[in-house]
Amino acid sequence: MTIRHSLHAALFVLAAVAAAPAFAQLEIKFGHVGEPGSLFANSADEFAKRANAKLGAKAKVVVYGSSQLGGDKELLQKLKLGTVDIALPSTVMSSESDVFGVFEMPYLVKDRAHMGRIEKDVFWSKMAPEAEKKGLKILAVWENGYRHITNSKRPINTPADLQGIKLRVPEGKWRVKMFQAYGANPSPMKFSEVFTALQTGVMDGQENPFTQIYSAKFQEVQKFLSLTGHVYTPAYATVGAKKWATLPDDVRKILEDTAKETQSWVYATAEKDDNDLLAKLKAGGIQVNTPNKDAFVTASKPVYDEFAKEVPSAKDVIDRAIALGK
Repeated sequence: MTIRHSLHAALFVLAAVAAAPAFAQLEIKFGHVGEPGSLFANSADEFAKRANAKLGAKAKVVVYGSSQLGGDKELLQKLKLGTVDIALPSTVMSSESDVFGVFEMPYLVKDRAHMGRIEKDVFWSKMAPEAEKKGLKILAVWENGYRHITNSKRPINTPADLQGIKLRVPEGKWRVKMFQAYGANPSPMKFSEVFTALQTGVMDGQENPFTQIYSAKFQEVQKFLSLTGHVYTPAYATVGAKKWATLPDDVRKILEDTAKETQSWVYATAEKDDNDLLAKLKAGGIQVNTPNKDAFVTASKPVYDEFAKEVPSAKDVIDRAIALGK
């Protein structure tokens, strides 16, 4: 073979190597329903940034927000199927396992310090194992936040003001039961469909933390914001147990450790958002009122009674959670 031929052959090999796809890096798909700027989006992005710095060439966390990979129910299904690696469910977890309805009980969680005690004392021993029975492994407890009611009809000062209001709620039956007890007309609906439903009058109102209200621009299609703070909803950094078991040990360890260490960042950001976003919502022109919380607490009793009757195993969890708030 002449030098010219061997050079030609070498160049051909180099060109072929250059054209071949690089070694495919393991992609860890993280799906959530939050809009850009929401606590969900910021938390997932912070987690990805921290995890990717440690993972190096081993794997890469890629975040898909704004329900790109599906709504809450689809994301849980995809975790089980292994087509999504991590998701951030909140209320919807009570549709997987009834014990998660504990966090649907109105006015249960007093503040984030109380939530920390519930997590340490009750969550990992009593609740996380129930998710695992459904094929879901929770890596860490993050936050969705304190929920407040917006609507286009009137300020909500007492449960009686909710009479006849068509209210969008997330996909979890206990939120439906709670608002029925208050006299509203609640309907579960995907988060991605809420803005249009409010804009067109299919729904009169909805309930969410400030971060979801503001980032989804609900204030543009709602007149009133009532600071009910009726439920504090955790969010759970969750993986599908089957797919999780197939990941390399070192990748799993980095993801789990990072999910847990991101929690303090999530809580600090959430607390700051509570103050900043309320000011922004007020500045945007939505009318804000502070309701009579005692009236809501009183109206919540039937929900607790029904929950204790329907989910006997949850009574112990609720009693311990309440005791931890004293």
